Amino acid sequence: MSTAVPERRHTHVFLAHNRRAHPCHIDTEVDMTGVVRDRAAGGASFVSYVILAAGRVMARRPDANVVVRGRIAPRVTPRAGVDVKLAVDTALRGRRIVATTVIRDAHLADLAGIQKEVARLRDLDVATAPEYAGVRLLHRLPVPLGRLLFGAAARRGRLGTVAVSSLGHRPVNAFFACGGPPVTLGVGRVRDIPAVRDGRVAVVPGMRLSLTFDHRVIDGAEAADILADLKRELEADAF
Repeated sequence: MSTAVPERRHTHVFLAHNRRAHPCHIDTEVDMTGVVRDRAAGGASFVSYVILAAGRVMARRPDANVVVRGRIAPRVTPRAGVDVKLAVDTALRGRRIVATTVIRDAHLADLAGIQKEVARLRDLDVATAPEYAGVRLLHRLPVPLGRLLFGAAARRGRLGTVAVSSLGHRPVNAFFACGGPPVTLGVGRVRDIPAVRDGRVAVVPGMRLSLTFDHRVIDGAEAADILADLKRELEADAF
């Protein structure tokens, strides 16, 4: 007889809560020439650049930068700040898991500040760090009570307004995740791709960037505008 892995209980609670979303998926290719150049000069991780762009773009999109409340009749509550939910590949009691934490007010941060916070969060011990107290609490509580607690945290906006998840450290070109907030960004690997420049084909570093949106909150046209804005931010070489 198989049993659930205890270290994954927080993921099971999240998935049960996330079933109420109505996800749709779109993606684009981003020319990362400017990002790669900036990183070579002492920049940050690719994820940090995406978080920087997400903070800037979502601050200009109040209809998407919201918290969803209610199940039968969902309501949206705009948020003043852009809080980025970040998925972190980590371990708990020897078991590899994904834990999430939130970078608050990403729209006010610069690249160096975001990179410092991302590095700090990735180095934390899930078993002891205060930032992961919620994960540990979900493991201790009975599942029904844990689901109620998780839902309350989501309604209060504690789980962010945009999620970022990356598999770009492996040979993954693209993936599509529903991270909980109305907008989730999936970051693929940076690889050489062909691009037309001045009428000629050139090889540039490209990255597939996916956007999953909750159709209860925004429609495809708005999601496409957000993705286009993110692409422009990452290609603008203004870090």
